[in-house]
Amino acid sequence: MSEPKNHWATASDVARLAGVSRSAVSRTFTPGASVSDKTRRRVEAAAAELNYQVNEIARSMITGNSNFIGLVTAGFDNPFRSKLLTPLVHHLALRGFMPLLLNADDPKQLEPRLRELLSYHVAGVILTSGAPPLSLAQEYLARRIPVTLINRQAELPGADQVCSDNAQGARLAAKHLIGMGVLTPGFIGESPAHFSTRQRHDAFSHALAQCGLECAAYFGATGGYQAGWEAAAALTARLPRLDGLFCATDMLAMGAMDYLQCHGLRSHVVMVGFDDIPQADFAAYRLTTLRQDTECLGRTAVELLMNRVDCFDCPAQQRVVPVELIVRQ
Repeated sequence: MSEPKNHWATASDVARLAGVSRSAVSRTFTPGASVSDKTRRRVEAAAAELNYQVNEIARSMITGNSNFIGLVTAGFDNPFRSKLLTPLVHHLALRGFMPLLLNADDPKQLEPRLRELLSYHVAGVILTSGAPPLSLAQEYLARRIPVTLINRQAELPGADQVCSDNAQGARLAAKHLIGMGVLTPGFIGESPAHFSTRQRHDAFSHALAQCGLECAAYFGATGGYQAGWEAAAALTARLPRLDGLFCATDMLAMGAMDYLQCHGLRSHVVMVGFDDIPQADFAAYRLTTLRQDTECLGRTAVELLMNRVDCFDCPAQQRVVPVELIVRQ
């Protein structure tokens, strides 16, 4: 015998059990809709007995509105972005919204998936660093779908932005390295086209120049561990007296640190990372780093998006979140 199919209670089932109309059930579960207390109690009792849940997808197709928010990020294996997702999901839930999570890693699948978000009538979209081309954000804005960018910069009318204070962090890194007696500093980052890397490198170089120091820079293809390893190899070959490194991400710093350790150079180089991922505090690293306030980034991004959901034509806002130097070994 075949297994019985799952049966999901419908609004019609609830209406029959409660002895009310189908529209009365719909009004009961629509915030702000008019329904008598007596009808509401009957509908809620019937819904509880049948384990009824509102079909939000069906509702969005009917009303043209939904409580879905597109949350687009790249690199699910990136510890910082994983850390950022937690407050984003939390603050969306507090506002009664549900995230639809999209991975931006695969360029071939990304554009079709982003367009699929439109079929869910999403109320808004949040794009994190490393996420897709901004032309797709323009398409959402053209459809009057609110967009918030995290750690990204773009001249997009109507798109709000929140980012960590990269320049402040870079200045703190330079001050720390100089205070540790560093004379031959280096910088490791992703492509200069990457918004955060560019800001961190430029502010770091400027802060060093004010103290009469030059910065040797290496830019890799990614902000990951292997890129940090390769960058450390390249910089130490170019600068035998390298004695300080500021890395645009903690993962870059960890890759660089392990390369230096394996080649007997670790004790000669003062390291500073950026992000303060959980691994930065592991005993094997004890990495001094700039902590990004992911709780504030997530809360602010959701706040900006909700404001634009309520008023799409309001002036665009930009928020900058301070960072903190965490000194370890």
